[in-house]
Parts: sequence; structure tokens; C-alpha cells
Amino acid sequence: MTKKDISTIRLSTEDNVIVALRDLEPGDQIEAEKISTRDKVPSGHKVATDGIKKGEYIYKYGQIIGIATMDIQPGEHVHTQNLDMSDFNRDYAAGLDAKPTDFVPEPEQARFDGILREDGRVATRNYIGILPSVSCSASLCRYIADAFTQEILADYPNVDGVVGLTQTSGCGCAGYGEGFEILQRSLAGYARHPNFWGIVFVGLGCEVNQLDLMFANTGLETHSRLHAFTIQETGGTQASIKKGVDRIKEMLPEANRVKRQPVSAANLVLGMECGGSDAYSGITANPAMGAAADLLVRNGGTAILSETTEIYGAEHLLTRRAKDTETANKLIDLIHWWEDYTKKHGAMINNNPTPGNKAGGLTTILEKSLGAVSKGGSTSLMEVCRYAETVQSKGLVFMDTPGYDLASITGMIAGGANIICFTTGCGTVLGFKPTPVIKIASNTAMYERLSGDMDINCGVIADGESSLEETGEMIFEKILETASGKPTKSEIVGYGDNEFIPWHIGAVVQNYHYFKLREG
Repeated sequence: MTKKDISTIRLSTEDNVIVALRDLEPGDQIEAEKISTRDKVPSGHKVATDGIKKGEYIYKYGQIIGIATMDIQPGEHVHTQNLDMSDFNRDYAAGLDAKPTDFVPEPEQARFDGILREDGRVATRNYIGILPSVSCSASLCRYIADAFTQEILADYPNVDGVVGLTQTSGCGCAGYGEGFEILQRSLAGYARHPNFWGIVFVGLGCEVNQLDLMFANTGLETHSRLHAFTIQETGGTQASIKKGVDRIKEMLPEANRVKRQPVSAANLVLGMECGGSDAYSGITANPAMGAAADLLVRNGGTAILSETTEIYGAEHLLTRRAKDTETANKLIDLIHWWEDYTKKHGAMINNNPTPGNKAGGLTTILEKSLGAVSKGGSTSLMEVCRYAETVQSKGLVFMDTPGYDLASITGMIAGGANIICFTTGCGTVLGFKPTPVIKIASNTAMYERLSGDMDINCGVIADGESSLEETGEMIFEKILETASGKPTKSEIVGYGDNEFIPWHIGAVVQNYHYFKLREG
């Protein structure tokens, strides 16, 4: 940020728009720009600082966010009435801006109180989970979890809870192909997640996503901490509830024996998401999140950037930071896949922002993407992963996910994220058991209105009370505090049981496709 006054903020010297920090009335003077407003401009929306001819590019963050659809005068409100999406050539320049990370020496790395698992991975929470192979067994998973009341769990203070997740897939689909692989990879990723001490899988019995097939395809095996059965083979609902409850009762005493101990922040895998964004998201919360991600990476940890559709138009800022050409090309290939995928379904990759985003001042996907990509900080891009694929690399990683928040976060957790930071401008409220979610508000008004849901207020940056760097350090400290066991607002409220939403790709078809494959 290069220039700021009490009413507006300029994000780059190259911009021909500025952003209103409060509601502006016609005739308001903006001294820093030597202009006065011609229209009413809501807080978070854009004001032209120069004359812009029809067809010329409009710049924000020093980058193109679209073209003018009519002549625009200095002081005019710039939004959907005079700004539209425009494609443009991006200079991908693979690796041009990549640079070595200034790592904190290992003895000096930040630490938190984590739970060390037998395989060396570190958990931030200690749950027992019940996972449905198919939507038909989802309710029964909840019935099993409901049997473990707070009174019962009070005898197991080191267990954060018994959670029965729900899902809406697993049948009516082909038992092969990309969509089926995503579902199985997501379920297996949750089953292996370090935040789950133990897992009970429940199937119906006749679904496409058969338990034995899923275990064979993903390498899962049953053992004393991973159980699996079907409702049909067990004898129906009541018998299956009893079987699930009995298995968990056997696991609880062992699960309760865990102890937290100081470990390096290098054991953190941070998933980053933005939802219900407004114009402040790209000015305050997202770049502050990026500063926190840089701190985590410098301390040896991993930060996952996601939402392929919401980096569209800004992907060149990541390819330029890629560690090598192969990594950059993986990201470019994802963009091309999404262009083809959306076109095949009669849609466009740029069918964003949402109505809520637009009300908050975001006009095009290019503008939204430039704000969203700032969550990735400034370190080199080390890897590009498929959806729900186990993240292996340290440093900044990109995961291919849709822009739908619930599906995106589900993929990151399946990939191993043991902490989530969620930035929001409108005030999205949700949680994702077994991983804690830190809610980060982009503006003070929303933070105060939803104080029971928001953990951090980045509005202090726009208010002039804190810098991006200081707020980034505050977020990093909150990450360490949360990873050490302090509950987030969403955990206190109780969110997290219904947000398991694997990304659905593929047609809904007859079950016989699967059974013909099995017979063949």
C-alpha cells in the first residue's frame, strides 16, 4: 500500500482506481488524489482517479481487473455498470520470481503443544470419527456419534469429541473414473488424518462405493483403530448403532491417553481459504494471511493455497514464483482443465464473483483472484497437488479445488491440513471437524456484528491501527495458540459435523454400471 487517507486507499501507484474506506457521497473531496466523487460510492467499492476510455484496462493492485465498458470520468463509481471481465495475455515466466526461503534455524523455530502420533505426524486435535461410505449410511453415523453425550465424554478429557460426518455421494455413480477416485481419496484422507485417533467406517452394503473396494484402492486396512461394517450385514439400524457404539467405547480409553507436548511449527499444515469475500478481503485479511503464511513457511511448515477457479487471472503471479518449470506447468494445466470443464457444462470459469462479493465491491473474477492469491504470501511455490491428495512438500503448496468453500476445505483436510484459516468479508460461519478453523474478518463492522463467530479482526489495517506485518504476526500467534488446543469460535459454537463435502465430478447414473464391472 503506497498512499492512504481517511476516506480511500490506493493499492498501487499503477492503479487508475482507488478503494473507498467509508461510504462516499457525491462531491466528497479526496485530497490525496485531487479529485471529488461524482456518485455515491459504498464502502469497499472503487473510484476512478483518471479518465478511462471505453475498452481501456482498469488496474487495481497494479494488475488488470477488466476493461471499461464506457468512458469513465475521474471521481466516478467503478463497478458492474462500467467495468467488465476481459481476458488478457499473462506472462507466466516460470520461476522468474522464485527465491530461496529465509528459514528460521531449527532450534529457534516457533513451537506449539501438539499431539505426537506413533507414525511421527502431529495432531492439533484428538477426535474419534465415524465416516459413511455412502449417503445412505450418513444418518446412522450421526446416530452413533449422538450416543456419546458431553456427560459420557467428560470421563475422557483428552478426547475432543466423537464426530459422525455426513456426505451425499457414494452411489448412483460409476465405480470408476475421476469423480469416484476423488470420493475415495477424500474418505481415505480423513481416515488417515492425524486429528482422528480412531475411525469407524459405516456402509449400507449395496452401494457403488463398496468398503472392500475403497480399502483396496486406497491402501486402507482395518485394525484396532480403524473398523468397518455395513448396515445390511450387521442386521439393520439398531444392531449397527450398537456395533458402532461398542467399537468406540473400546477405543475411548486408549484415545484418552494422549498428551500434548512442545513440537516445532514445522509440523503444521495450514489450509487457507477465503469465502464471503468483499473488497476489503484483498486489502486486509488476505494479504495479512499471506504474511502469516510466510512466517509459517520460514518456520519449516506448510501452507496450502487452493480454489483454482479463484486464482484465475492471477495464476501468473504464482507461476513466476514456482520452484521450477514443471511445477509452473502443472498449475497452467489446471487452468486449462477448468476452462474446458466449465465450457463442457455450459458455464464459464469467470462466472464469479457471487452477488455477495459484488455487493461488497468486487466486480470481476480477476479482481477477486488478485485479492485471493495474496493469501499465498511471497515464498516460492513448491508443489501443485490434485484434490485431496496427501501433501508431501514443505513450504507453499497449491491444491486443485473448486471455489465452493466446503468442498475446497474438505480437500485440504483430506490432504493433511491440521489447521485452517478462513478469511471472510461478509461473515461466513462454518467449521470442519476434525480440523480447527480460525475465522478472520476483513473489516471491523462485520467483526463487531459477528463477534461470536470471528476470531481475528483484520479491519484494524484499514482503520489505520495496525500494519499488514503486525496483523500477520497476530494471525501466526493465533495459529500456534489454536494448534495447542485453544478452541476457536466455530468450535465453541459447535460447527463441523455437516461440512464434509467431497468435490463431486461426474454424472449421476444407474448402479448397474458398478455391478456389471464387478461381475466382469
